[in-house]
Amino acid sequence: MRFRGTMVLWPMRETERPTGFSDPRHQLGFDGEEAALAWFEGEGWLIEAHRFKAGRNDLDLVVRKGDVVAFVEVKTRHTATYGAGREAIGWRKRQAIARVAEVWRLRYGRTGDLYRFDVVEVSPRSGGGPPRVVHIPDAWRL
Repeated sequence: MRFRGTMVLWPMRETERPTGFSDPRHQLGFDGEEAALAWFEGEGWLIEAHRFKAGRNDLDLVVRKGDVVAFVEVKTRHTATYGAGREAIGWRKRQAIARVAEVWRLRYGRTGDLYRFDVVEVSPRSGGGPPRVVHIPDAWRL
């Protein structure tokens, strides 16, 4: 994968990947983020950061294509029982993401960059095939 700078926290070398999540939902979320990383890279995006933290909040992904920088929230769901992933991002979560995005922008943004908030919904396939990845560009605005 192509990464920029030292702010990238994951993915690490295979031996340093987190293991033994105490909650299986954490493993599901991490696997979804890795699927989204692979999808963005396959689409020609540069991975700027994964799990960028500011305070107690984080950005799942920060990706770049040219002068467009997308702050990406990844939602992984086994089923749609509780709704689509995009429906789980309420106004409080959007505000928290925006605060962390502003920290990233101030530290690493470039003159002329255009910013947006994207959502990626990941659905693991039963039977073990590659997960289904749905990218929703410019999912919301402030």
